[in-house]
Amino acid sequence: MVGLAVARRLSLRGHDVIVAEATGGIGNGISSRNSEVIHAGMYYRSGSLRARHCVEGRRRLYAFCESHGVPHARCGKLIVATGDLEQAKIEGIYEQGLANGVEGLSFLTGEEARRLEPNLSCTGAVLSRETGIVDSHALMLALQGDLEDAGGVIAFHAPAERLVRSGTGWNVQVGGADPAGIMVDAVVNAAGLGAQALARATEDYPVARVPPLVLAKGNYFGCLGRAAFSRLIYPSPVDGGLGTHVTLDLSGRMRFGPDVEWIEREGYEVDPSRAESFYAAIRRYWPGLPDGALVPDYAGIRPKLTGPGEKAADFMIDGPAEHGLPGLVHLFGIESPGLTSSLSLAEDVADRLGA
Repeated sequence: MVGLAVARRLSLRGHDVIVAEATGGIGNGISSRNSEVIHAGMYYRSGSLRARHCVEGRRRLYAFCESHGVPHARCGKLIVATGDLEQAKIEGIYEQGLANGVEGLSFLTGEEARRLEPNLSCTGAVLSRETGIVDSHALMLALQGDLEDAGGVIAFHAPAERLVRSGTGWNVQVGGADPAGIMVDAVVNAAGLGAQALARATEDYPVARVPPLVLAKGNYFGCLGRAAFSRLIYPSPVDGGLGTHVTLDLSGRMRFGPDVEWIEREGYEVDPSRAESFYAAIRRYWPGLPDGALVPDYAGIRPKLTGPGEKAADFMIDGPAEHGLPGLVHLFGIESPGLTSSLSLAEDVADRLGA
C-alpha cells in the first residue's frame, strides 16, 4: 500500500518510477492482511509521525476513494470501556484525539452507547464518526492505475536484494529469474517485513541505524450468523495492539481481531485453539456471543520496532537529512495506521527526496 502510494506520488510529480515487487502481484504482503479500517487518529501521541500522517492520510484517503470510485464506508466506531480502569483509558484516548485535531469525536455514557448498539455491554464509550472501512485491494488497484497512467511501471518477481552507490545515484541489484542491475537517481525502501534486510544490504548505510524487527502476528476469527453491530467496536488498547475488536467488511460480514501473538518467524496459519481467548475478550463487551460462532479466518504480521512490554515506537522514516546519503529513504515499522496514512506518507517521502 505505502510503496504504491509513494510510487504514484513520485510519478504524478513527473518522475520515471519503477516499483520492484518481489512477488507476482500487488498487495501480497502486509497490505492484504489487515482490518481494512480507515483510522481517525486518536490513539497516537501528538506531534508523532503516526498522529500527523493518520489524520492527514485519513482525510486524503476519503477524498481519493470518492474521486476514484473505491468502495468504502464511513461507518464509525465505538471504543468501549467495561470497568473503571478501561474508562480512564478511553477518556485519555478521547483527549488525545481532540489534541490531534480528530473530528467527530463524542464521549458517551454506557446507556448512550447501547442506544446506538443494543447488543453492546459497556460503562462508557468514545464515538468516532470519522472511522471507516475500505476495500484495500480496490484501493491498491486504483493507486496502481494512477501510477501507470502517469508512466510508472511495476516489475513483478523482482526482489530488490542490494543497493549500491553509483556516482550520484544507486544501482539496485534485483534478483529473481532474471537478475539485473537498475540504475536510478533515488530509492525508496518500502519493503515492509523486508525493510530491515534491504537496509542492511545498502552500501554505506550504517548498520547501527537499522532498527530491530519484531514480529507481532495478528489473528482474525470470522463470526457465523448475522452481524450484531452496525459500527466497528474496539475495546481499550492492549500491549502491542488495539485489542480484539469487531470489524466489518463492506458486505456486512463481521469478524474479530487482531489479537497480538509475538512470534519469531513468519507464519500465517490461525491456530483454532486461540478462539478460547477470543471468546473471553469479546464477551467483555458482547456477552451474547454464542458458543461455536467463531471460525478461524486469516492472520497478518505487524513489522514492529519494539517488543512485549515496550512503548510502541513511532513510524521511522530515514531520509537523506537523517543519514546523509543522497536519494535514499528507508521506511521502517510502518504498521497500523499505515494503510490510513499511506497517501500522507507518500507526500512526506517525496518531499524528503526533494522530488
